[in-house]
Amino acid sequence: MEIFIEVLLPIALIFMGGYLLQKKQVLEIRSISAVALYILTPALVFRTFYTTVPDRNYLIIVVFSIVFLVIMLLCNFIVAKIYKWDSKTVSGMNLATIFTNAGNYGAPLILFAFGEEAFAFAVIYMVVQSLLMNTFGVYVANRSNMDARGAIRISLKMPVMYALFLGLALQYLNIQMGDSYLGAIDLLADSAIPVVMVILGMQLATISVKSFQWALVGYGTILRLVLSPIIAYVLTLMMPASPTLAAVLIVSASMPSAATTAMLAVQFDANPKLVSSITLVTTVLSVPSLWILLSLLQ
Repeated sequence: MEIFIEVLLPIALIFMGGYLLQKKQVLEIRSISAVALYILTPALVFRTFYTTVPDRNYLIIVVFSIVFLVIMLLCNFIVAKIYKWDSKTVSGMNLATIFTNAGNYGAPLILFAFGEEAFAFAVIYMVVQSLLMNTFGVYVANRSNMDARGAIRISLKMPVMYALFLGLALQYLNIQMGDSYLGAIDLLADSAIPVVMVILGMQLATISVKSFQWALVGYGTILRLVLSPIIAYVLTLMMPASPTLAAVLIVSASMPSAATTAMLAVQFDANPKLVSSITLVTTVLSVPSLWILLSLLQ
């Protein structure tokens, strides 16, 4: 009950804030999502890679994230071939099931469940996920609307990748930034997660339950909340991860669909209704699923 009151409920209230705002004001979601994509998220990525020194655990998180992504892609590829999904359905399903809400939901949950050491791992995982979402995720979102070359060209225009390399370069060269510049970056970085959470709430306000494609939503939900923890657990057994890091990876991979995927789907017209539907259902059902998972891990 403590996890629900101290972590899950505050997060749900932020989602609800965005939901109520959109219900009352009917704002342009795409414009707000562009601010998060092109300004706030790059600031968060830059700050993390500028201030974090890479080690073996860092490498394990990166390898785990990439392998997990490939496995999820293969699952969707097989099912898409069997049921002959169109390109927009494939793009939407990949966005909704590959990337998890590891930052604005998973990181605080891990902090309360496992402590500060685990939280540090969760932040790195969140940044890796953010990088993958804003590069490969953008490619997936655009793949249904253009050819591979065009989608890759759009991905390379996303500032997140350049923010990462700039952060690493400044850290490696030991270039110290002034406090005023770091303060400005902190303001933007600290805004990234809550703004994305509000955007998700706003997007959920535009969804009608009657418009759900229940067969697709059901598959996406099972893959995200049931099969993902199993896949993540097997992967951690194959990696030299400490018990704490293994727990972080399993929980992070078992989170509901990432809020950013709904934002990407809106921004690039990659079946946003399907992505938002799966995000909504997995977010609601993640409360009991994560409760069970945390009980098993602890």
